[in-house]
Amino acid sequence: MTEMVATARTRPSRNVIWAGAAALVLVIAVALGWRSSLVPEPVMEMLSYVTSSFLLDGALTAIEIAALAMLGGIVLGLLLALMRLSTLAPVRGAAWCYIWFIRGTPIILQLVFLYDALPVVGIRLDSFTTAVVGFMLNEAAFCAEIIRGGILSVDRKQNLAAASFGMGPFLTLRRIILPQAMRAILPGMANQTISMIKGTSIASVIFVNELTFRSQQIVGQNFKFFTVFAAAGIIYLIMTSAVAAAQYFLEKNYSADAERKPKIIVAPPTRGAAPVSPTAWMDTLNASQAVGAAADAPFVVCRNVQKSYGSREILGGLDLTVKRGEVVVLMGPSGSGKSTLLRLVNHLEALDWGEITVDGNYVGYAKGVGDRLVPTRNLAKARADARIGMVFQHFNLFDHLTALENIIEAPIRVYGEDPDKMRALGMSLLNAVGLSTHADHFPHRLSGGQQQRVAIARALAISPRLMLFDEPTSALDPELVGEVLAVIRRLAEAGMTMIVVTHEVRFARDVADRVVFMDEGRVIEQGPPEEILDHPKNERTQRFLRMVEQTETET
Repeated sequence: MTEMVATARTRPSRNVIWAGAAALVLVIAVALGWRSSLVPEPVMEMLSYVTSSFLLDGALTAIEIAALAMLGGIVLGLLLALMRLSTLAPVRGAAWCYIWFIRGTPIILQLVFLYDALPVVGIRLDSFTTAVVGFMLNEAAFCAEIIRGGILSVDRKQNLAAASFGMGPFLTLRRIILPQAMRAILPGMANQTISMIKGTSIASVIFVNELTFRSQQIVGQNFKFFTVFAAAGIIYLIMTSAVAAAQYFLEKNYSADAERKPKIIVAPPTRGAAPVSPTAWMDTLNASQAVGAAADAPFVVCRNVQKSYGSREILGGLDLTVKRGEVVVLMGPSGSGKSTLLRLVNHLEALDWGEITVDGNYVGYAKGVGDRLVPTRNLAKARADARIGMVFQHFNLFDHLTALENIIEAPIRVYGEDPDKMRALGMSLLNAVGLSTHADHFPHRLSGGQQQRVAIARALAISPRLMLFDEPTSALDPELVGEVLAVIRRLAEAGMTMIVVTHEVRFARDVADRVVFMDEGRVIEQGPPEEILDHPKNERTQRFLRMVEQTETET
């Protein structure tokens, strides 16, 4: 019974589509010359106007104006949307003022103003060009807000994940943000396009010879208001129906549930690219670890690191050193600055004071006046050159890409790796984390543990020299924790330098070379796991470990 009700609910929408299509075919068939005594004479006369070359030429003019204006409006609207999202107040203000003015004044006044005012300053445009420019400037304001709303609908964590792999702002916008924002942008943009096609009739005030204007000319001669305007209405309906159909197919393509083949990613081929073996990810990992300083040498060095958000101090003069190949676990209560420290190491956030070096180099900083560090111009390149892999608490996978596409996106787009080679390497990584059969699955079709394992594989695909884990198991169900920790153990055994933020005492005991306990933005104590976890000296550490152990026991 439930299935019958569900089926009944899904049929009307399909029936409406088929009924509309059948009606449209019927109208066109009749308009192309079919005659029948069953069709009333007024209807036949109306249909004759539908096929009139005089009106169809006007319809073509309307389509040309709408298409050119929408194209220009979308481009300018995207620029305005990005200005509205800028961190610079003057840029945001300029975009807001433009949008406020355009949306607050009638389009007919804007067209008349352009038509009459431009010649005064020596700019002479014909009626058609004036209409295109006028509608474009008007649509830009509305498109800007639609695009801005779409961009804001995408989780900001997507920006953070892309930045951690060295993707610049415009690459992130083009490859990550806009494809996901299209789901929210398309309905509004389709409405604007339909309104534009219908609104081209306003251009008649500046003597543009479009569909409505030509209809008025015919009515001025034969006074057949209903017949002529009904024919014009049918032509408008056909044009807007085409836009509605395009909207349907585009929304289907961008749907989160769309089943599609993996995208073919094009990039300059790498000469002499050899086939990649199933264990290639481990070979790549070993090669990345072999570059740089000697084993046991300082690899990550934090000196007097300070960070505040407003008046709230997060890190206050923190010092920490991590050796090459060492696994350091950061533990401590929420708000102690552990996650902030990770983001500072990868320069996802800026230092207030102090310095952090990775393998002896600053990540996106250079020394300025008085030896104070100042951010470099190309921060994305600096992150890419540092090759720091980061795994986030909430996975932060790119929702519009499959598991395999998530893994190979940064190596191809940021590092220019050969797509075929990276696809093979990506499959090797998926096999290593036990997900080779899920390569073409989208993130929303994966469990939490599977998503986190894909996130680890994605971070490994850039051949990192350092891995940062920000509470990789805190968002998982207890039964999924083990499968993620098993992957991290394998990395530790392979000699990967890692900084792991976690509350998993058992994991820290098994994998960590050193446990660092933090509280209120400072290192309280640090040492081998057996010393810190079994015999903590600081009272704050003791109280925290008792709470964690009690929670684990209850779980």
